[in-house]
Amino acid sequence: MLAFVIQRLIQAIAVMLVVAFIAFSLFQYVGDPVLAMLGQDATPEQRAELRKDLGLDQPFYVQFAHFVGNATKGEFGLSYRQGRKVSTLMKERFPATMELAIAASVLALAVGIPVGVYTALRRRGFLSNLFLMVSLVGVSLPTFLIGILLILLFAVVLGWLPSFGRGETVALGGWTSGFLTADGLRHLILPAITLCLFQLTLIMRLVRSEMLEVLRTDYIKFARARGLSDRTVHFGHALKNTLVPVMTITALQLGSIIAFAIITETVFQWPGTGLLFIQAVQSADIPIMAAYLCMIALIFVTINLIVDLLYFVVDPRLRAAH
Repeated sequence: MLAFVIQRLIQAIAVMLVVAFIAFSLFQYVGDPVLAMLGQDATPEQRAELRKDLGLDQPFYVQFAHFVGNATKGEFGLSYRQGRKVSTLMKERFPATMELAIAASVLALAVGIPVGVYTALRRRGFLSNLFLMVSLVGVSLPTFLIGILLILLFAVVLGWLPSFGRGETVALGGWTSGFLTADGLRHLILPAITLCLFQLTLIMRLVRSEMLEVLRTDYIKFARARGLSDRTVHFGHALKNTLVPVMTITALQLGSIIAFAIITETVFQWPGTGLLFIQAVQSADIPIMAAYLCMIALIFVTINLIVDLLYFVVDPRLRAAH
């Protein structure tokens, strides 16, 4: 097992180094940080002094080594647009993104799994066909259009829910949360539904296909032959084996939800890291762009590493191979 863990850790470090190199390349090929910080009116002496202070007069490999060293400490320099530490800006925005991602993930699981099981067990029913038809709409429509339609219906026409912002939050140490306030929950509903819709339909269809596959297996036929009730067969045997690949895919989708929250946060002006990244792109704020890329890569690498290790623990074939 130790060799397996070391192998996966080496792969994770290699991936992070590649992402760090891509993020660092933004500093070299996307705009001039000195010009962005000093403006057009700076003298050549001021520019040369700032370039030296930032270490931009060093060779490429020295700059990259400094960048990686600072990145491991969570430091990415100062924002060109706001003049504040990037790490501070990311810490301020990260709770909002995680809150939205958690709400969307819970909603996708809470609805997707039961609906997927229902459509598998009642695959010729009217409701099952209706759910499948709605799921096609959810997969086909782009996220920004879904968000705009929800705003039009529930915020503009009906006036039930707010259309932008995070609402009232509560500070818990260095973390802020809207889960503990009624206004925060009202602001969370539309963004969470928009963000979870694609994942919900994916989970629903995955559960349905896995459930149908499991119901065809020999041990399910044997369980029926023993006279077990449909409830015991469906939920005691079939569902338990169906959820193993579903949980794996869901864990990997958490990284996708955080990464793709960019669109949802932009539509609803949700003050998370995705909106911060979009604002950084508009103003060529490279330190924030680099920090966001590294953060998303770290989340994906960490989730993949955990899933790989869980597979090793659960699947005896992997243990035998190592």
